[in-house]
Amino acid sequence: MGTTRRAMGGAGTQTAGLAFGGFTTTNATEEYDGSTWTAGGNLGTARYGLAGAGIQTAALGFGGNGPSAATEQYNGTSWTATTSMTTARRLLGGAGIQTSALAFGGLTTVDSAATEEFTSSIDVTTAAAWASGGNMGTARRVLAGAGTQTAGLAFGGFDSSNNLSATEEYDGSAWTAGGNLGTARRQLAGAGTQTVGLAFGGITTVVVANTEEYDGSAWTSGGNLATARRGIAGAGTQTAGLGFGGYTGTNSNATEEYDGSAWTAGGNLGTARYLLGGAGTQTAGLGFGGYTTAVPGVANTEEYDGSAWTAGGNLNTARYQLAGAGTQISALGFGGTIDGTNGVNSTEEYNGTSWAVSTALTTGRRALGGCGTQTAGLGFSGYTTTNVANTEEYTGAIVTTTASILTTS
Repeated sequence: MGTTRRAMGGAGTQTAGLAFGGFTTTNATEEYDGSTWTAGGNLGTARYGLAGAGIQTAALGFGGNGPSAATEQYNGTSWTATTSMTTARRLLGGAGIQTSALAFGGLTTVDSAATEEFTSSIDVTTAAAWASGGNMGTARRVLAGAGTQTAGLAFGGFDSSNNLSATEEYDGSAWTAGGNLGTARRQLAGAGTQTVGLAFGGITTVVVANTEEYDGSAWTSGGNLATARRGIAGAGTQTAGLGFGGYTGTNSNATEEYDGSAWTAGGNLGTARYLLGGAGTQTAGLGFGGYTTAVPGVANTEEYDGSAWTAGGNLNTARYQLAGAGTQISALGFGGTIDGTNGVNSTEEYNGTSWAVSTALTTGRRALGGCGTQTAGLGFSGYTTTNVANTEEYTGAIVTTTASILTTS
């Protein structure tokens, strides 16, 4: 060998071997071709008592004196740092390959029995996150929303004293005033976009059936719901809207479809409820959570195919007064309440079969508005111990492929 040493890491085969690190503390790497050793790229962290796995052109080195948890990957030319071990240690054992390695035993300040498994991928995942957006002009709760993260629409609601007709438009950073609803109300539903919006149902001093259409500047009257109700959920577009659930004096399972001028009856929900979340389209809708008489917060999810509802996967957190966004097979549910008092920050993603817990809202709240998609959601206003004006923008997990060239063998 070119560098005299002991307690080094090793990998590879008899005709394509790899030696790295060692004592006295060195970062030297050498490659063996079956007869001679030649210098390779140096370790990023000089150390001894480390372990190795893999082959000469795809090796893994981990642990070492310190003790160290550092892990590095070798590509046949150079070493790069990757995820460290959980337990820092030296004089440990190693096995496996670069993308699926095993570390076991070793010495911390005492002998260790710890075993760790390393899994690597060419894909790097950036976790989902909520980030603060611009505050709404009017703090409120039990409002409705429509549109996207960069072209959102918020309307109606309650400011603790009065029902509101105020409409606000979001451009991805700030809210500005839009045209007022003709009927001030709360617990209404929304659908459509910022320039082609739909508002329906809700309560003034009585439960109403009113429908209004937005053109980007003003609201005009549309056809009334057949069944007046509050706490209704919405999905779809201005010319193909979907309204379902709600409260008439009792929980409702009614579904209605809007064609741009009139509502007609659709298939009933399996579970009558109100203050539920909605997402999707008229022919591929999604309803989740909500309030029933027997159980205040439910986890039930139902999928609509344009004529009938069928059961989907349950939410992980049963709740009501939550917001929804996205499509039937790529939905987002966030916020709400379990007990009618405290807002929750729980966020979940639906894949068409089941819900998975994602990054929580920064501000837990109930009776908030929502719109957008699963990967670009928008949550706004709502109630904590008071009405809030906060806006949060959701960015779904991003998977980045780090390899520039893929080959098969």
